[in-house]
Amino acid sequence: MILSAALRAFPQIFHPTARAVLFKSLALTLVLFTGLGFGLWAGLHWFFAWIGWASTTGGFVEAAAAFVITLATTWLLFRAVAIAVLGLFGDQIVEAVERESYPAAAAVARHVPFTRSMALAARSILRTVGWNLVALPFYIALLVTGVGTIALLLAVNAYLLGRDLADMVEARHPDLHAIPKGTRMAMGFASALLFLVPVANLLAPIWSAAMAVHILHGRKGKTHG
Repeated sequence: MILSAALRAFPQIFHPTARAVLFKSLALTLVLFTGLGFGLWAGLHWFFAWIGWASTTGGFVEAAAAFVITLATTWLLFRAVAIAVLGLFGDQIVEAVERESYPAAAAVARHVPFTRSMALAARSILRTVGWNLVALPFYIALLVTGVGTIALLLAVNAYLLGRDLADMVEARHPDLHAIPKGTRMAMGFASALLFLVPVANLLAPIWSAAMAVHILHGRKGKTHG
């Protein structure tokens, strides 16, 4: 089901609505991480001044530290944050895919208010930060294995992405059975893999959202009663 949904979703990432949502979500994600970088630089600059190092470092150390931390944070959190940001505009892409592939479902879908989308995105970001903070010591400890950190990162992101994508598409159809946890995990894992592929990682948020629509509506016995 996952492979079939991913293949069906691919052409729909070029839908005009999908392209517009892609540009908005990527731009907002970039703004968030850029803001994080400047915030880290300002915080480190204040800290170095407070301990009396500012005059000896010339600003280079705090700028370098802020850059490295931001780069590491972007690598660690980009996948889940990009999906969380997409959640702000997710109803648009989900509606576009449903109208094209599942018109009957689109006709009875419940509109998701922007305030609800904001709440979903906020919870998503909090989950992302929380889970990755818990996993951070294990990421570091597993560096000696060579592959352990990547494997754990994929597992954590698979859970986070699967839950976020399911929340995004299920919000429009409360009458449908929720996507099973195992399917959510598999969907999240497929999405996490997309983010690892150059070029595809830029399209991954929209691709993943479209894939989730096909998974929700492609199941047998998906309605109550």
